[in-house]
Amino acid sequence: MFRKTIVLLNLRSNVLQLRHNSSDVGFIGIGNMGTRMTTNMVNKGLKLKVYDIDSAAARSVKGATPVNSPKEAAQNVKVVITMLPDSSIVREAVSGKDGILEGIDKNGLHVDCSTCEPKFAQELYQFAKENGYRFLDAPVSGGVTGAQAATLTFMVGGDKPNVDFVEPILLTAGSRVVHCGNSGGGQIAKLCNNLLLAASMTAVCEAMNLGVKMGLDPKLLASIINTSTGRCWSSETYSPVPGLMPNVPSSNGYQGGFQMKLTAKDLALAQSTALSCGAPLPVTGLVHQLYRVMMTKGYGNKDFSSVYEFFQTS
Repeated sequence: MFRKTIVLLNLRSNVLQLRHNSSDVGFIGIGNMGTRMTTNMVNKGLKLKVYDIDSAAARSVKGATPVNSPKEAAQNVKVVITMLPDSSIVREAVSGKDGILEGIDKNGLHVDCSTCEPKFAQELYQFAKENGYRFLDAPVSGGVTGAQAATLTFMVGGDKPNVDFVEPILLTAGSRVVHCGNSGGGQIAKLCNNLLLAASMTAVCEAMNLGVKMGLDPKLLASIINTSTGRCWSSETYSPVPGLMPNVPSSNGYQGGFQMKLTAKDLALAQSTALSCGAPLPVTGLVHQLYRVMMTKGYGNKDFSSVYEFFQTS
């Protein structure tokens, strides 16, 4: 308890120091994750400028200042964070018209929390270096529930001094910051985690669907799995079966959460990365194929746990 108090006091001191130095944060991408992350940052004492292509989304973050472009979000801040759907959108936010490049301060820091190819993160790192500012790739794990509770894990690739600098800020939106080595290291860790998550969620959906169709009570089956060797995050924290857990997408018509199309994108990135080093991904390939089929059936914008619904109706 004493150690925890010291950590919290140090974090508060770091945040106050950041405010004293006018080191406010520019945040670009106010979606399911960004909304919750920015809300926690504001609630922990940081002053934010926020931008989203949907201006209403930016205005929805109470206590933050909405701005009109990535350029404005990056101006006069030492840290600008992006949380965007894919690399093409990140690229446009960085180097497009009124992009981050036009606004970021000399030696400023861009932290990309999006999930992209490791090679793309390395390109952004080099681009930043050539243009006089700093870059980290810092994708997150924990999903919408982790973003809501500020328990996200940040997997960070890039120069260690920059990781140390931004850690107090990231800890206002999460509970752990892990330096994963050189640029791209954070993205590699994230893709490994996400392919495992997709596979485990699919397996949980298969098991629950089988049990329910054979007449087992889903609540009973879930309680058995979660005290047995099949237990995992997907079964214990993010149940795909409607009504078993509150505040998860399955109990809200599979709305919100981690969209199927984004999960499929991450699996494609993992497969592309695996090809570059010759690593076999047979299970990932099967899960990716299933998700692609589901997307043709209208599941693209639903949470990835909707695999259960797909199995139920198939």
